[in-house]
Parts: sequence; C-alpha cells; structure tokens
Amino acid sequence: MDKEQTISSGQLSILFFVFMTGSAIINVPGPLVLRAGNGAWLSLILAGMIGAGVLTCMLYLHRKYPGLNYIAYSRKLVGPFFTYVFGFMAMFFLHYMQSAIVLDAGLFMVTSMLRETPLYAFNFLLFMVAALTARAGIEVMARMFTLIIGLVIFSTTAVLLLAIPLYHADYLLPILPKGIKPVMHGTYTASGFPYMEAIVFAMLLPCVRADQRRKTGKYMFLSLGLNIILLCISTVCAIMTLGPLTGDTMYSLFALARLIEFQEIIQRIESVIGMSLIADSYMKAAIALYVLNEILCELFHIRDRTILIVPLALIGFLNTLVIFDGTTEWFNLVFVIHPVWNFFFFVLPLLILTLIAAIRKRT
Repeated sequence: MDKEQTISSGQLSILFFVFMTGSAIINVPGPLVLRAGNGAWLSLILAGMIGAGVLTCMLYLHRKYPGLNYIAYSRKLVGPFFTYVFGFMAMFFLHYMQSAIVLDAGLFMVTSMLRETPLYAFNFLLFMVAALTARAGIEVMARMFTLIIGLVIFSTTAVLLLAIPLYHADYLLPILPKGIKPVMHGTYTASGFPYMEAIVFAMLLPCVRADQRRKTGKYMFLSLGLNIILLCISTVCAIMTLGPLTGDTMYSLFALARLIEFQEIIQRIESVIGMSLIADSYMKAAIALYVLNEILCELFHIRDRTILIVPLALIGFLNTLVIFDGTTEWFNLVFVIHPVWNFFFFVLPLLILTLIAAIRKRT
C-alpha cells in the first residue's frame, strides 16, 4: 500500500460501490434473465449473499491484521512460498480482469453505437486514461469517482423513471416457471460477476485512515446492499419493459433507453446509458489496474509505486487484441468461465487464509 495516501472509510465504500456496480448495471440484466428467467432478481439476492460472505472474510482478516493488505498478511499466515503462489494467481486474474473490463466497453461501442470504428481505438484510449488515473493515486480516484458515480446513478435513474409508461408488471410473472434450477444458474453467473470480485478490496482496506477503520465494515456492507438493490431494480425494469426478449438482449438497459419517447422533446436517449457504461468501465478498470500494480509492488518490494502502471496498462491493451475470437466466445468466457477463475484464483486463497487465521486465534 502507498502509505503516503490515505482515504476515509466513506471514500473507500464509494470506491467499492463503483467497482461492484461498474459495468455490471449495464451488462448483467440481459444474460442473467437468459439464465434465470423472471427469477433473475432472486439470483442477484443470492449472489449478493455470496458477496457478503467474501466481504466478511476480508473484514475479519483486516481486523485481525490492521494496516496489512492481502499480500502482507499472507506472509504472516502461510509464509513466503505460498504468498508468491497466491500473489501470482491474483495477478493473473487481475490482469485478465482489467483487459475484460476495457474490452467489454469496447465491444459495446462497436456493436451498439459506433460500428465503423475499430475496437482497438476505444480500448487504447480507455486504458490510457485509466493508467493516468491509477498513477494519480487512490486519493485522487476517491475524490473524482465520487462525482462521476453520482452523475452515472442520476442518469441511470432518470432513464428508469422516464421508462415508467413502458412497464408491464404482468411480464414479471411467473417467477419460477421451471423451478429453482434456473435461479441457481443465474446465481452462479452473478456471483462471479460482480460479487466475488469484491475480494479486490482486500488490497485497499489498509488505505483507510486509522481513526476511520471502525466504520469501514458498516459502510462497505451499506455499499454492497445499495449495489444489490440497484441491480435488482435495473433487472426488474428491464423485464417489465422487454418481457421475454430481455434474455436475448445483451445490453438491456441500452435497449430500454431506445424505446423512451416523451412528447417530441426527449427521444433516443440511449447515448446516456452508453456514456454511463464508458464511465463505469473506466472507473472499474482504473481500480483494477491500481490493485494489480499494488500486488506486484508488494510481492517484489518495489518502492516506486507508479513505475509499472503504464507497462501493465500496455500489456492489458495488447491482451484485448488476442484473448477472444468473437463476441459469442467472449460472453461465454465472462459469464461461464469467469466465476470459476474468480473462485480458484482469488476467493479460495482468501478462504484458506481466513481458516488459518481462525485456527491460530483458537490455539
């Protein structure tokens, strides 16, 4: 952790909300409804409970080892060898994650808004801005992202309110026409993206000032609860508008915004959702890049915390050019394989560390 930069518990909770909500509010509803049907909101609640479990483990280790991040207390609990193993696993996953975040925004732009523009143009610009933001440090991100996420939530809420005349409550029924299995399938999908990704903040918890640490847990759980509520509302609104077509629509909120017409004044406001997705993806990519850099510096005791950010961003950009062969394969990777990688590369090591810490406390 960069000990020269600290933030309040409230600012950390905002960063947590930004990261968890991020591009999920645009990307999750469509694929989730495809898997869980009208019970998609139940899947989000169950997946949110998994996220709460991950957050509980993080906060437990943070209270037991105050001032130490994921890598630092790993050294105390499992020694240097397994710390390097866990660290490299986390670095691999975060490297893939930062590329996935940026690539997702780029695919949205070339498939929905600017179809004649090459994908690498969006990816390069987004990585460049994210790298500059990560170099500025966590204090700058906390202050700047507070304003940006406020504007994103305001614009998304405005779109959902303007779409009220399009809602059909009868589209919400039946909730479980095929039983509980589709809901559990949706829970698997949503747990990997975004809720198990919460573990990224195990590296950022020590950034909170010492006099603010007692409030951290309360604010983090509040952010998680608000995230679950917002995603559930977005999913329900998409179902009430698009009905059975929701599962076949990748960017359901974008499709919803296209249908809004208010007299002849407000029409075709889908660009608002498009800008929200770009802003969300930029903020999430900056946080992922910052944490990736922190893990690398912590593992190898690198003092200059900014020297590797631009090279890591460049590698991430190059990775976006080769990690997928088509949109269908990419969405299968994100919503089918991503939860497995998330669990084995990040969540499982956290559970092992939590278990070891609990056993040591008893002995």
